[in-house]
Amino acid sequence: MVDLDRQILHIDMDAFYASIEQRDNPKYKGKPVIVGGISSRGVVCTASYEARKYGVHSAMPTKVAKKLCPNGIFLPVNMDKYKRVSRQIHEILYKYTDKIEPISIDEAFLDVTGKNSLFIAKDIKRDIQKEVNLTASIGISINKFLAKLASDLKKPNGLTIIRKEEVVNFLKPLPVSKLWGVGPKMERELSKLGIYYIGDIQRYDKDVLITLFGKRGKEIYDFSFGIDSRPVEVNIINQSIGEEETFKEDINNPKLLIDKLRLYSINLANKLVSKGYLARTITVKIKYDDFSIETRSITLNIPTNDERVIFHTGKQILLNKFKSEKNVRLVGLTLSNLIYPDDPIQLSMKI
Repeated sequence: MVDLDRQILHIDMDAFYASIEQRDNPKYKGKPVIVGGISSRGVVCTASYEARKYGVHSAMPTKVAKKLCPNGIFLPVNMDKYKRVSRQIHEILYKYTDKIEPISIDEAFLDVTGKNSLFIAKDIKRDIQKEVNLTASIGISINKFLAKLASDLKKPNGLTIIRKEEVVNFLKPLPVSKLWGVGPKMERELSKLGIYYIGDIQRYDKDVLITLFGKRGKEIYDFSFGIDSRPVEVNIINQSIGEEETFKEDINNPKLLIDKLRLYSINLANKLVSKGYLARTITVKIKYDDFSIETRSITLNIPTNDERVIFHTGKQILLNKFKSEKNVRLVGLTLSNLIYPDDPIQLSMKI
């Protein structure tokens, strides 16, 4: 048995959408498959590992992907099929534990504390390969942050353990971008302090980080030592889920904003499906170049987890409810008023 206090697995399917398409069509095997919006204004959802060699990645505009990989096989999203496969995978996971926290259509955390985590991980990989004919990468460690980090180290079809006694030295040489929640903006802020690697944070004054970044400063300091006490949450409904992006340059192009809403809709619908609940309220947020913020919402009569409904509602809000001619600095999409399918609902429509 792996010597861990807690034993957390992170299951991450490899290039999920693209791998399903390669599985279902032998002509696509070993070819660069790119799934997403196939129009010139679309965005990439998933790229096969063959396509990634050309620099193609998720959230990239399709037109850029076509320039990088002109011989790529570009396919539309078939979400109904991907949802069916996701349900099959979750049925496999529940054979080993009921302590499961799905975090997207193709990812989940499992708490298998007290069990043989390595054997379970190997069995899950075997079952997924046998029953679904796909591969998964799995990370094993003492908490969610480290397990997720481990699952990404040997993709595709990887299995990686980060043991408790290895944590500090293992993290030390990694770039700060490997810390949970450190995106490009935080990475730039840390670089101004001469912090480029996790080891730099380990040597930094914790109180200074807290003064500069508040609660976030404490979190990244703790993560730098592999400290993460968050439990694997089972059947916990968030008050809301959302995605947003601050642009490097202010824009005044509705088509680009619509493309962002399309990508957010797919990602958020995946989260709804994986966690088993529906959203009633859809909100679009805009921050303008003068830093003023506007939000507009629609509450649906029928709750949904359908990315098409979410996208078309968000698009309707964007085009009909925002009239400003100002340049846009940020666009975001939030789903709230979340319910389980069996919960009673009160019908309404609010705009």
